[in-house]
Amino acid sequence: MYHMKILIICASGSSIKCMTGRRTKLPAPRPDTEGLSLWNLLCKNIGKDLSQVSMPVALNEPLNMLQRMCEELEYSELLDKAAEVDDPYERMVYIAAFAVSSYGSSYFRAGSKPFNPLLGETYECIREDKGFRFVSEQVSHHPAVSVCYAESRNFVFWQDARIKTKFWGKSMEFQPTGTVNVSLPKHGDQYQWNKVTTCVHNLFGGQRWVDQYGELRISSGKKINCKLTFVKIFMVSHTMHASYWSAKRHEVFGVITNEEGKVVRNLFGKWSEALYCGVAPSARCIWRPGTMPEDYELYYGFTRFAMELNEVDPDMAKYLPITDTRFRPDQSKTASNEDSWEYNGKYWDCRKSPGFVNMQFETL
Repeated sequence: MYHMKILIICASGSSIKCMTGRRTKLPAPRPDTEGLSLWNLLCKNIGKDLSQVSMPVALNEPLNMLQRMCEELEYSELLDKAAEVDDPYERMVYIAAFAVSSYGSSYFRAGSKPFNPLLGETYECIREDKGFRFVSEQVSHHPAVSVCYAESRNFVFWQDARIKTKFWGKSMEFQPTGTVNVSLPKHGDQYQWNKVTTCVHNLFGGQRWVDQYGELRISSGKKINCKLTFVKIFMVSHTMHASYWSAKRHEVFGVITNEEGKVVRNLFGKWSEALYCGVAPSARCIWRPGTMPEDYELYYGFTRFAMELNEVDPDMAKYLPITDTRFRPDQSKTASNEDSWEYNGKYWDCRKSPGFVNMQFETL
């Protein structure tokens, strides 16, 4: 790795604008996938773990899971704030906000999926403007396991991602089983939490949309705990001929408890909009997602931070290992909306089969 220069911490809400000098758009808009039949691809795999099923590249966004893990640090300033405060309950407030913030951008990302990393693939990200450096690696292929580690002056962040994917007819569910960890060396704190279930709905209809649901529990070594509930959207029958979705879309609420189990903080909000601490209407806003870039719909729903993750800076490239994600031609060509074809070597072997004349194109 190349040497990280002096770190510059940019606090949220500061009047100083951080200019990263990085790209603000991808090389090309996403391709039109309207003619791609998801039903033909998925109908034979209802209830199965789709991480083991091959999908067309056209369904992918030009990032993979190793970079998605880094994307969770988009609001790392919340961890910087947690390190600054002396009140342990307030530190948990910012840790909880950071945990919720990792779901904020998913609202705009229902139309595509990340690439699957290859075994031994790595990704590193050094953000002097945010004050951290990050590295991730794919350590297992079957089952797929991605791990990462990030550090700064104020915090250490690490996690292992293990995700099972299931198709339920009109929706696709992503069930993570790994854990997320954060330590604040200044206070000797260490936090650990699970992730909630993500579900993509309306796969074969018009507009796909994302829901997050389940309980997210944050524990600390000092017996200060937090429980956050991500409310599942459900269908409400209105009449015999009409129904509608519940009003509590994207809602999240929870509490922070002390060593005796007494509630010391109340949290509420929406994972796509904001998280508040206190009781309405006097509650204070702890986190709110940043403004989306112009024409973000044309660029996979990426935030500004996400658009920068796969960029290869010329000065950086000479220090990166060949295993780095940014050197994958399939991802870079997807970002540039380029088609490239290569013979897979299967045709002549398939031709030896007695049923060759009736073989489907997907097999070839």
